[in-house]
Amino acid sequence: MNRRFSSFLTAAAVVLVPVTALNAQPAASAVAAPAAASNDTAAGEFIADLSQRAFAVLRETGAKDAARSRFKVMLRENFAVDETGNRLIRRYRSQITPAQLAAYQAALPEYVVNLYSERLYDYSKATVKIVRTAPHGALTDVYSRVETPGRRPVDVIWAVERRAGRPLIANVTVSGVNLALTQEADFSSYIAKNGFDALVAFLKSSNARPVA
Repeated sequence: MNRRFSSFLTAAAVVLVPVTALNAQPAASAVAAPAAASNDTAAGEFIADLSQRAFAVLRETGAKDAARSRFKVMLRENFAVDETGNRLIRRYRSQITPAQLAAYQAALPEYVVNLYSERLYDYSKATVKIVRTAPHGALTDVYSRVETPGRRPVDVIWAVERRAGRPLIANVTVSGVNLALTQEADFSSYIAKNGFDALVAFLKSSNARPVA
């Protein structure tokens, strides 16, 4: 895929890191309805807990394959993978068969796991401060700051939705870059040049790295 997608992947590497603090809500958010405030607080706590658990897995000594397997389970349980994945190809939904869609949905989680786990190992010393949470339509935005020794801080916003009474991550914005929109644009570009089946084959490839 193109260089812009490569930049997206670098930004995406920071979306799961250990959390150091859950700060108080700003005064402007304090006037929200109690139920909304409760959901916002729960979203922040969800991101804090997930970050800690994810890195506990990835920091374990031993075979990376075992860590990736546990990380894949965590991803499926806490990310709205299918729904988000479907949005990434929404321009092509009317043009593909149910079998093509099923193949794409089956390949996407493993691709994401391979992509994120490799880069997350490089952020083992990073920490995150949860700055605040705020309602955003049906979602809650969790604002955080990633701090890594020797690097500039990175602002990350997690979009958290609730489904069947539990929180799920629907999207991430890193340094102002909406990762879902960027990913959608690059998937669309790849499909336009190579076809939908080629995208699925790329997602299934063992290394799954951006290609020109």
